[in-house]
Amino acid sequence: MSNFKYVLKNENLQKTVIKVGETKIGEDFLLIAGPCSVEDINQVEEIAQSVKKSGANVLRGGAYKPRTSPYSFRGLGLQGLEYLRYAGQKVGLPIITEVCDTRDVETVAYYSDILQIGTRNMQNFSLLVEVGKTNRPVLLKRGIYSTIDEFLNSAEYIMNEGNQNVILCERGIRTVETEYTRNTLDLSTVALLKQITHLPVIVDPSHATGRADLIEPMCLSSVMAGCDGLEIEVHNSPDKALSDSEQQITPEEFSKMSTKIFKTVEFKKNL
Repeated sequence: MSNFKYVLKNENLQKTVIKVGETKIGEDFLLIAGPCSVEDINQVEEIAQSVKKSGANVLRGGAYKPRTSPYSFRGLGLQGLEYLRYAGQKVGLPIITEVCDTRDVETVAYYSDILQIGTRNMQNFSLLVEVGKTNRPVLLKRGIYSTIDEFLNSAEYIMNEGNQNVILCERGIRTVETEYTRNTLDLSTVALLKQITHLPVIVDPSHATGRADLIEPMCLSSVMAGCDGLEIEVHNSPDKALSDSEQQITPEEFSKMSTKIFKTVEFKKNL
């Protein structure tokens, strides 16, 4: 294990609680929901209204999208940020969106309440340093091939710059399985991180599985593993989505799922 200075529990700091809007992340259960990509104002506003009714307390949406192919939809950029912020303010939800480039940190931090560092950028150390200089909470996703040690060291980069408000996110890792699931959800990491760190730990079952039909069982399993929250992709017409259509669920599916999630959260508290 590396010589960590900030991420591990100690006698003075057993639990970090991050207040965003009305939600105390690490104390209240964090339920992030929204589309993979912001596509237009009507889409994101409609989804925002529906997920808010179903209990989501943070709205997600991608404006800058790192994609494997340069010919895939890569987001609306600044316009996407404006749409997302408008929808969040209209329904009363704080927003989270990914920042991919050091040149965009100031702009994304201006529009969003939480900065997200995606799996491809977990070890983009220049980017970690820049978000560490902001006053925005940072949701850090585990790299697709990263060890827990590497994951925690990336959190250290952010915290070493003065930003102690880091949320760790397990989003699946690449294993030998590539045919039936997009990635492999490592729930043992969730339980382990809750034991050794004071930071909130959440799970992204959408990217972890890449399959809409597996999101619900993985959400409930994640809660039982001890996660502090979930990030779920929701689209009003998943089959027409411009990105990740296979792993997005409908608002109606999210509504039914969120009821089960909150019941499981209460069950876990009473164990």
